[in-house]
Amino acid sequence: MLELEKHLQELKDGKAEHTFEVQDIARLLHIHPVHLSNTIKDVLGKSPCDVYEEKLMYIAKEMILTTNHPIAEIARQLTFDPSNFSKFFKHFEGKTPKQFRDAHQ
Repeated sequence: MLELEKHLQELKDGKAEHTFEVQDIARLLHIHPVHLSNTIKDVLGKSPCDVYEEKLMYIAKEMILTTNHPIAEIARQLTFDPSNFSKFFKHFEGKTPKQFRDAHQ
């Protein structure tokens, strides 16, 4: 979906004011959020939130590894409070963003 990719690029560029929620994506597709959730779950075996969070993690890792921006700046660019970003990242990666960066340098 082009609008989702556009939104993710805006996050990456620091131009998005908030992250999307299921209802935002459903609105763009002109379908009901429950229908969107059920369809994604049936096709991918994951919730829309899981898919979106995986994409956010991909972008976060890319930014951590390819820029010298402070982790707090990356967090804000992705519309996170820095402490919440660290918790989010650690939940998926098993290490903090700083630990991840240090391990890959």
